[in-house]
Amino acid sequence: MMTIDHIAVVGAGAWGSALALAAHRAGRRVTLWGRNAADMAASRENAAHLPGVKLPDAMLVTDRVEAVLSADAILLATPAQTVREVAGRLEAIREDTPVVLCAKGLERGTAKRMTEVLAEALPPAAPAVLSGPSFAVDVARGLPTAVTIAATELKLAMALCHALGSASFRPYAETDMLGVEIGGAFKNVLAIAAGIVAGREFGASASAAVIARGFAELRRLGEAQGALPETLMGLSGLGDLVLTCSSVQSRNFAYGHALGSGAALPPALAEGAATAPVARDLARRLGVPMPITEAVAAILDGTLSIDAAAEALMLRPLKREVD
Repeated sequence: MMTIDHIAVVGAGAWGSALALAAHRAGRRVTLWGRNAADMAASRENAAHLPGVKLPDAMLVTDRVEAVLSADAILLATPAQTVREVAGRLEAIREDTPVVLCAKGLERGTAKRMTEVLAEALPPAAPAVLSGPSFAVDVARGLPTAVTIAATELKLAMALCHALGSASFRPYAETDMLGVEIGGAFKNVLAIAAGIVAGREFGASASAAVIARGFAELRRLGEAQGALPETLMGLSGLGDLVLTCSSVQSRNFAYGHALGSGAALPPALAEGAATAPVARDLARRLGVPMPITEAVAAILDGTLSIDAAAEALMLRPLKREVD
């Protein structure tokens, strides 16, 4: 098994900082890179995103991209819409350096998954994907968390699991990168739907229905593209869906909640807002029925009100649940 001693985390937001702390707890030498890392390096704290969580002195926090290029593995923890630009800055990495994509979403304009973006922007990389039910604050504080790490070769996925695993962070190895990516991207759209339901006070019964029927949509779309059902049923699919559809800690749920309640939209990035129209168009091309996703996309582009969308969903033709 390959040895991974030095892990670089690219992206010093909440998720990147939390993953850097997870790698440190696993006993790795850690470099955390961010464009505005100078203040964090001085204060040893990500005050903007994880106030009160200290960064260990042994962790190098830097804004010099050169500091990450010699790492044994790189965790790319920038938002999905910036992956192409940031990956392009890493072109000097060694051939076959594992680059683990930690963003969940599809690229706006191209509808490409993050592994497809990485293949174009950084050909020398050996791609992997980290996904699953995990809030940054829980990981940063060392609360028990389980995730999935997927790579084309199981030995690479296992090596990354061994490099990051600890008493508080348990990664499971997988080879179905497609399924992991689909689960991570499309659950964000459904989290917006769940947030709308909560913000509109449609009730707990409606919330449960959105999660269950939303998962049916996610599974249909995943299987139509070749994802394995067991992957979609796992941590990176159903597990992540349940988490992000049930808490305002989820940016996408919070975004939907604001829509439903008529409050000002939160400033934090909600990847599901960019993914919703892409998911709708993809489902149409594949002939996969995704009425909840269609409703979210229509609400976001202003062609359908929330109440009209809810009524349309409830009055769809009756059918068997498994169809």
